[in-house]
Amino acid sequence: MKKLSVVIGICVLAVVVQCQKEKDTSFIITNHNVGKLERISLIRDLDLIYDGDSIVRDTMQLASGLGARSIKIYEKGGSHLLTLTPSSDSIPKIQNVRINDPRFETEKGIGLNSTFKDIKEKYTIQKIVTSLNNIIIFVKDSDVYFTIDKSQLPESLRYVSSPNIEPVQVPDGAKIKYLMIAWD
Repeated sequence: MKKLSVVIGICVLAVVVQCQKEKDTSFIITNHNVGKLERISLIRDLDLIYDGDSIVRDTMQLASGLGARSIKIYEKGGSHLLTLTPSSDSIPKIQNVRINDPRFETEKGIGLNSTFKDIKEKYTIQKIVTSLNNIIIFVKDSDVYFTIDKSQLPESLRYVSSPNIEPVQVPDGAKIKYLMIAWD
């Protein structure tokens, strides 16, 4: 009986230790998940996934019989978590996710409070694309991409529509404006 008590005690201790080691994934971004949201999640399942949170759909689009162009997810306390763009498939899935809450971070620890230097240290930059007001940074082996406002760039690059900006031209302290994930 004493041996059985010791074995049960060890098993309970192992379970407690394992539970403490598990990391909270509510705000982790991977290629397959953004917190509770999975790459394979359907738009129709959002009410189940975020049952304790608020979901705001584009009412003008819904009223005209079209699907919502954007769906905003708000935490129960009112914090804007995510903005989702659905695909135009017959059974819509999530096509793009824009991170609005700084608690979300990639597996490598990059979030909205990170800088370009943090991105360079954690990822291999695949390419930088310019737009009118921003630069978009794509990284290798990830569906995550980062947007930095051109106002964060040296003045000589802010007003040039040059498609070629090299990573060395972007200041280390440039702050992330948008953090997004593109799922096909």
